[in-house]
Amino acid sequence: MNDIDLQESDKLEGTNHPRHTNVIYGHDIPQLDFLNVYNSKRLHHAWMITGPKGIGKATLSYKISKFILSQNQHNNLDTEALIKTLDISTDHPVSKRVDALGEPNLYLVRRLWDEKLKKFKQNITIDEIRKLKNFFNMSAADGGWRVAIIDAADEMNNAAANALLKILEEPPEKVLIFLISHQPLRLMPTIRSRCRLLKCSTLSPSSLSAALDQLNIVQIHDTNQINILANGSVGSSVELISSNGIELYNSIVKLAGQAPQMNRQIMQSMADACNGKNASEKYEMTLKLFMQFISRLAKYGAMQPKSHDEAIIGENKVFSKLAPNTISARKWANLLQEISERTNHARSVNLDPSMVILDMLLKFEETSKV
Repeated sequence: MNDIDLQESDKLEGTNHPRHTNVIYGHDIPQLDFLNVYNSKRLHHAWMITGPKGIGKATLSYKISKFILSQNQHNNLDTEALIKTLDISTDHPVSKRVDALGEPNLYLVRRLWDEKLKKFKQNITIDEIRKLKNFFNMSAADGGWRVAIIDAADEMNNAAANALLKILEEPPEKVLIFLISHQPLRLMPTIRSRCRLLKCSTLSPSSLSAALDQLNIVQIHDTNQINILANGSVGSSVELISSNGIELYNSIVKLAGQAPQMNRQIMQSMADACNGKNASEKYEMTLKLFMQFISRLAKYGAMQPKSHDEAIIGENKVFSKLAPNTISARKWANLLQEISERTNHARSVNLDPSMVILDMLLKFEETSKV
């Protein structure tokens, strides 16, 4: 079965699944950290891979998993030989089986597709953790390692988290569990305390560009611009490029630069573009980029930097106008928090997207007058 036949919550639309990515960019340190522990013959049973969403944490977990499962036939933990790389050939049987979701010693925990509602379930449920427990209760066919990837651990509901904690407290032998976490503080402290940490950082512009090239993503914008708005995330970069995010952010900056008297026609047009059953991605991107603009505005006001990398030409001019001092920074930070709360409420009561966007723009204009 190929990716076209699957509904996978851990795959970004328009890209390959992380298990098919052969080269990892920008994460040499966590790879070396894991390799050093592996060579020490004291391999911990649970690992939490942290960092912002979309920077390659899942790709790293699959690379490590393929490596570990490829060692089952060698049992290198019982020898003195040191392993110098996590790389294995794409032609290796383990690599092929993992890519095809046919590796019997690998189990994936992720949000499932709800066929009735035609969307992914909101959380990872306790049923999925129970299946994981049953998987661990079965002996590996070759007596080797068994590996589980939970993507993302942040998406477990309370019952699932408590069930996982019991597994972490009394893990079976020769088991490795990788918890991918975008926001580790959302997880129970008792879960975090039982995991060894692998911290992934955001990508540099060069690493980001190389990663996008590997995904065959055409870059028509300056890589530095994409990197700034995507915060070094491949996933966010793909979303920006596929949804014309750079152009949208440019429109947001120009509109905000008109404050305290913003063009009503442009405001209404931006709001209307987020209406309709096929405009959900536009709505989410508009919310995300406008809140990112306010965040960058508040940071600029607080830091008052002598130089500041612009996401688009003219951004600093707007920042210096709207956030000339630390006092203004505070009001923008407060607005960011208020808008976040208002949009969360809007989602919970299913408010009209265009009204949410228009309300956000009017609130911004009002704040600019204070």
